[in-house]
Amino acid sequence: YEQVMDIVDVWFESGSTHAFALRDRGLPWPADLYLEGSDQHRGWFQTSLLEAVGTTGAAPYRAVLTHGFVLDENGRKMSKSLGNVTAPQEVTDKLGADILRLWVVNSDVSEDLRIGPEILKQQAELYRRLRNTLRWLLGSLAGYSDDEHVDHADMPELERWVLHRLAELDQRVRGALASHDWTGVYPDIHAFCSADLSAFYFDVRKDVLYCDPAGSDRRRAARTVLDHLHRCLTAWLAPVLCFTAEEAWLARFPSDDGSVHLQAFPDVPAAWLDPALAAEWAEIRKVRSEVTTRLEAARAAKQIGSSLQAKVTVGGDTARLTDAGWAEVCIVSDAQWTGEYSVGRADGDKCARCWRVLPEVGATPLCVRCTGAVGPLTCDRAA
Repeated sequence: YEQVMDIVDVWFESGSTHAFALRDRGLPWPADLYLEGSDQHRGWFQTSLLEAVGTTGAAPYRAVLTHGFVLDENGRKMSKSLGNVTAPQEVTDKLGADILRLWVVNSDVSEDLRIGPEILKQQAELYRRLRNTLRWLLGSLAGYSDDEHVDHADMPELERWVLHRLAELDQRVRGALASHDWTGVYPDIHAFCSADLSAFYFDVRKDVLYCDPAGSDRRRAARTVLDHLHRCLTAWLAPVLCFTAEEAWLARFPSDDGSVHLQAFPDVPAAWLDPALAAEWAEIRKVRSEVTTRLEAARAAKQIGSSLQAKVTVGGDTARLTDAGWAEVCIVSDAQWTGEYSVGRADGDKCARCWRVLPEVGATPLCVRCTGAVGPLTCDRAA
């Protein structure tokens, strides 16, 4: 080391960085954000403020964000003697940098942060579900082009409900950005992916995506929604799951010089918000849950195997959907709203393509819809 004699005080020196770190590099002054640990209220934050006000008459930052200290998962200070040290490099080597970053953003920075094997295991599970959602979107969007696009006003209710939820999340994410408060945002995105998409929307729309004719209005609307979902989720995840988001973006939009990190957050129209529609579909999902409970009981009793072997009657105070709509949402072959719940075996034979059990199947192996869907394909092969 070489001793230097031009240091007035280490806090004075660090507090003076505002004078050259931005302006000398042609960057705007003051800084948008100063970020450090809570001990810097009496250190860097304080000396920076005093010096800047004394020399310029203004604070060197627009906002200050402080965070707590990192402890083990039991709230103890990390120590080699206790054997409770979690080294960042070990985490990234074992789990990847994205999971370490996800732990940071899911921690309440206003308090001391806890980390350890069980906490990281939880973050890895959250990450896995987010990644699986992106993977499913990529598979279902193969070959998608803007020619398939369907306007919001022309979409079925279910698709408009998904876009309502997307608009709600967009407001949540942008609010977190404005307030520097990410606590709970990624769990909200995870809940959307897990409960609203994987467990509901994807489950319901698999039939349309796999079995409807390629150019059907329902399939085009569903794929338009999936396009919106992919663009929004990759952009929202990019600041934290930077490598995963980049992988999911380039898998769909391969480019030598393109990157999700060069994209702005997509503009999500406020007109997509529809509280009345959301309330209606909240009730529909309650009814679906009741039907699902009875289907599981029938499956346990060996009355049915797959839900598509069933026909159901639907309870509730109002019909809300057509009988075909209830069959679609409940993933059964036949449904009827009667105000009472029941489960029985569907009438007819199993379609070899969509697996629905329908009276129209028997003389031919396919239902009417599937016959229409494969007809053009057969003609193309013959030509």
